[in-house]
Amino acid sequence: MNARWKIFVTSTLVACLLLAGCATDRRNQSLEKTLDGYAAAVRWGSFEQAAAFLGPKYRKQHPLTDLEMARYHQVRVSEYDAGSGPVPQSKFVVHQVVRIGLINVHSQSERTIIDRQTWTYDPKTDHWWLTSGLPDITPRH
Repeated sequence: MNARWKIFVTSTLVACLLLAGCATDRRNQSLEKTLDGYAAAVRWGSFEQAAAFLGPKYRKQHPLTDLEMARYHQVRVSEYDAGSGPVPQSKFVVHQVVRIGLINVHSQSERTIIDRQTWTYDPKTDHWWLTSGLPDITPRH
């Protein structure tokens, strides 16, 4: 291999690694921004706003009903603890386990639920989507 070819191959490899690193950084920054925005929406009890984080396919397959939204309006969020944060499952999927404290606005009783979230990255839109649904707040007896 001549010197020019070696330089070309080396510079091409370096450029690819830098681009891959930039894409990873951009994807990680997008994830952080998305998780922060979703957490804020849930913390403030704006489940309509939180629903905007649901993936388009998920929303189409599982449209939120008026009854489900009425249930969300019956609680106030007292805690949102993401613990150790998201855990990568692959390049485009992360899981996160969140503890959410809920107060029933009618009875003032408090309870805690565990929300197991799955977030999926869409490289075409450079966007992370919640693909596991909003937290299940249905009381379990």
